[in-house]
Amino acid sequence: MMIKSINPATEQTIAEYSEHSPQQIEQILQSASAAFVQWRKIPIAGRAGPMKRLATVLRKRRDELASLMTAEVGKTITASEAEIEKCAGGCDFFADHAARFLAELEIPTDGRRSGVRFDPLGAVLAIMPWNFPFWQVIRFAAPALMAGNVGLLKHAASVPGCALALERAMTEAQFPPGVFAALLVQDNQAAQDLIAHPAIAAVTLTGSERAGLAVAQAAAKVLKKSVLELGGSDAFIVLADADIPAVAKAAAQARCINNGQSCIAAKRFIVEQPIAERFESEMTAAMAAMKVGDPRDRSVNLGPLARLDLLESLDRQVRSSVAGGAVLRTGGKRRLGRGFFYEPTVLCNVTPGMAAFDEETFGPVAAIIRAADAAQAVELANQSRFGLGASIWTTDVDRAAALAADIQAGAVFINGAVKSDSRLPFGGIKHSGWGRELAEFGIREFVNVKTIWIAK
Repeated sequence: MMIKSINPATEQTIAEYSEHSPQQIEQILQSASAAFVQWRKIPIAGRAGPMKRLATVLRKRRDELASLMTAEVGKTITASEAEIEKCAGGCDFFADHAARFLAELEIPTDGRRSGVRFDPLGAVLAIMPWNFPFWQVIRFAAPALMAGNVGLLKHAASVPGCALALERAMTEAQFPPGVFAALLVQDNQAAQDLIAHPAIAAVTLTGSERAGLAVAQAAAKVLKKSVLELGGSDAFIVLADADIPAVAKAAAQARCINNGQSCIAAKRFIVEQPIAERFESEMTAAMAAMKVGDPRDRSVNLGPLARLDLLESLDRQVRSSVAGGAVLRTGGKRRLGRGFFYEPTVLCNVTPGMAAFDEETFGPVAAIIRAADAAQAVELANQSRFGLGASIWTTDVDRAAALAADIQAGAVFINGAVKSDSRLPFGGIKHSGWGRELAEFGIREFVNVKTIWIAK
């Protein structure tokens, strides 16, 4: 079968790629197994060489890779360029810090010497999404490869060009053959078969709640470690003492990052009652001012959604919420003409039970919810099956820090939008998944934490 790459801004086919045959997949898996035997023996300092070179390759090819990303995903060219730079920074970070993160630990016991070492597991299968087609891969691959594992990428079917470009970049950076490879398969059963294959030691997925459930079940059946980074419905809490004009502008930017298609984009804007009306007005103006258009145009704020089915799903959520009593302040429909463009949208009077509150909205749709006070704001933030990120906006940071302790999420940012950073652990709780990526916590997810004890 063929895998088709479509430009979401024009609806035109970019290219078609042949899926890997079962024989090709088996060959790639065997190559990965053979590569692991050698790669795991290379000292961390030796692994850092190719990782540093990968950072150089990404920076050198930034314009080319960003253009490809914009074509396949529809994100603005400035966002694509920033993503490539972030990937290069992530490579540098783990090349520089892996040795410290994975250093053997000595633990006093009644033995002569005892401690813990961190040994790699083997081939890690990464099932990755389309929305950050380079960064999502690098944030798995940089720590996993530096830990001595090898990586196999099963990328989203809509970004085959990005998957192969990453494989070429790894080759150019002189990683040994088999240490990283892309698998061009799009069938869900193929992913299940890959997880069960003896060559695969563990699996990591970034994707939807439904995909996470399927991967978790498949990995559990064969007792393999998994890390899941799933959806989010991040709360953006605005307390009554906040600087409303500045926060409303930040709120619109937080909602529209990556054309609104980010698991950690702010989605539910929970505002204390005394300032709610003013915030709604200010944010509506900020959202309405977003320029929608050709993502190659550097003056554009919002490009298209990545696929037609995603646009249709978002539109259903908006219409369902309005039917349930939400008030549409701006937007609320697909833009006429070619491309999967959806108008920046603000819904007010959103309450639990509405799609805009209960579900993850993947696109430029902001749901504004009123709270009587800060306590109810936290209660509403937690009234979600998701638990990825949240932010609190106020001039009283000590109060915000106290409230943050009660928020059920993997990250809480104060007076800043939630973001991923190589230096900080990333991941969620509840239906947002389990495990952590990035930082010291992420690099230790795919290792054997091995106890060594020597008698006196």
